[in-house]
Amino acid sequence: MSSRENKLYIKNMVCPRCIKVVCDELEKLNVKTKTVILGEVETELTRDKLPLDQISKVLLENGFELINDSSAIIIEQIKNEIISVIQEYEDEDLTNINFPSYLSKKTNKDYNSLSSLFSKTEGVTIEHFIILQKIEKVKEYLKYNELTLSEIAYKLGYSSVQHLSKQFKKNTGLTASEFKNNLSVKRKSIDSIM
Repeated sequence: MSSRENKLYIKNMVCPRCIKVVCDELEKLNVKTKTVILGEVETELTRDKLPLDQISKVLLENGFELINDSSAIIIEQIKNEIISVIQEYEDEDLTNINFPSYLSKKTNKDYNSLSSLFSKTEGVTIEHFIILQKIEKVKEYLKYNELTLSEIAYKLGYSSVQHLSKQFKKNTGLTASEFKNNLSVKRKSIDSIM
């Protein structure tokens, strides 16, 4: 049995709560799982023995989507890896992450082909998607007043506070201070960043 035969690929899984919701919903459908990670569920049964219509329906009701197209699966895997690294990588700063190498290793695909597919499908480069995810993480740190701007820049792998500030202003239209002090400005959900 090929490992793909017993895997479900799911769009919009972006956090540990998403994993819990998917696990709970599959359990209600009596679908036995081996592993559940962002964007991917390995089941005990092959896809042809699963109630895919029911699974698809319950996923849609919870804001997720079952993916069947191989290109869409790769795109979702790229997004989930980037989101996972930026949103959950708390042990050390992101300067140690080389995203092209990291994504190639995680997907077992050449980075140039990943980059081309992503740009063609999503309308933005992988690099810009990474920037957007980092900016959203900056917003989180700023709203919760957890770190100084210098600490945020270091943690997210920026070369300097000025680089972070310039990128933040370019992508949000606000300085970091303006964002922090403006209570009406809302953060975006991770799955809607683009």
